Amino acid sequence: MTVRKEKDSLGEKEIPKDVYYGIQTARAVENYPISGWRVHPRLIDAFMYQKKASALANRDGGALEPRLAEAIAQACDEILAGKLRDQFVVDVFQAGAGVSQHMNTNEVLANRANEILGGSKGDYKPIHPNDHVNFGQSTNDTYPTAMRLAALLCARDLDPVLASLEAAFDVKAAEFDHVLKSGRTHMQDAVPIRLGQEFAAYARAIGRSRQVLMDACHQLEELGLGGTAAGTGLNTAPGYREKAIDRLRELTGLNLRPSPDMREAMQSNLPMAAAASAQRMLALEIIRITNDLRLMASGPITGLAEVILPAVQPGSSIMPGKVNPAILEMVAMVGFQVIGNATAVDYAVQAGQLELNVMMPGMCFAVLMSFQILTSSLAVLRTRCIEGLKADEEACRRYAELSPSIVTALNPYIGYAKGAEVVKEALATGKRIPQVVLEKGLMSKEELDRILDPVQMTEPGITGRKD
Repeated sequence: MTVRKEKDSLGEKEIPKDVYYGIQTARAVENYPISGWRVHPRLIDAFMYQKKASALANRDGGALEPRLAEAIAQACDEILAGKLRDQFVVDVFQAGAGVSQHMNTNEVLANRANEILGGSKGDYKPIHPNDHVNFGQSTNDTYPTAMRLAALLCARDLDPVLASLEAAFDVKAAEFDHVLKSGRTHMQDAVPIRLGQEFAAYARAIGRSRQVLMDACHQLEELGLGGTAAGTGLNTAPGYREKAIDRLRELTGLNLRPSPDMREAMQSNLPMAAAASAQRMLALEIIRITNDLRLMASGPITGLAEVILPAVQPGSSIMPGKVNPAILEMVAMVGFQVIGNATAVDYAVQAGQLELNVMMPGMCFAVLMSFQILTSSLAVLRTRCIEGLKADEEACRRYAELSPSIVTALNPYIGYAKGAEVVKEALATGKRIPQVVLEKGLMSKEELDRILDPVQMTEPGITGRKD
């Protein structure tokens, strides 16, 4: 392997000649052989947007020579287009505050920009990673900015997936609106409900969770870029902060704005905690819905078997013909991981001291991972499970008619106490509710038929009354 030598404040080091990263990245690779995981592609995108915006803002403010700023911007554009992605080699578990990832970014951009200007990798002339790519910046304001941008970009990827999943549940709500089934509370038989009503409620839960997540992400739009090392803005050119964030808004299409207090934006990671909390709440709703669907699909002989899931793969290595709710199981496991990631963020967010929270790489990894697995798994849930799900209408109606809880509709006519007696006798004798009511002479058949109307029993009001 041919090498080049680079030098930093700790001394000299050999680096593979053809790589675009430099000595500080190489030290980080040696120091942190932890997980083998590299940072999320959206974090690389976010850093490219930030570095391009900063370079152009510094150019416009007279702090960076135009040809240097434009070479840096061109290098950012190339990486945004997919080039040099393999040069971002630092592990996700790395030096506090993201210094290693930040310097990996600065070194790659400096080396590529110098090539654009006719220079060579490793010479850092005319562009230096610290003096030019990082002019008027610090890890302490750039990493929080890139972290928030990356989370917003991932949220933008997830949002249409959630909208499509909500719509898929709504389609099933309309398809199943005529399917009467037994409701269940406390895991026991309850008053009738329509299957379509249950699916409409699932759609609303997804929609509400989506809104909660988007509301939380609005907090991420406030950026502390320009605060440099301690939130005071030391070494920034006049107007840099406003110019850079304006440029970021143009580049990303996100509704970005300067934080009202750069110190607060550096010290506090409340917006990341809010995003992780919203991810957790979405995961809890998703887990709840998948549990419902697995219950309703249980069987096919000894369970409820009210809904039929698409068969996506054989379910057993030993039991022939067995088919499991595999997609729902996978989505639930994703939900558990999201909850765990949110807990990691909780601990990281409270671990900051004084002017800086150094635990940002951990919280960034957790939030971006959750966005990634939610986006992928919920797309699969929609296309490989919900859209192909069917109802066993006969099984649903049979349970509804057998359920002793239909006596609830008779309460306004015979009273709660009489209704309880009817249920007790029905359960003891195996007779259905209408039969017991008729045998006891509590109501006529015509009255029962009018009151026990399936549609009326699943809508507000007192069944059997015309007023």
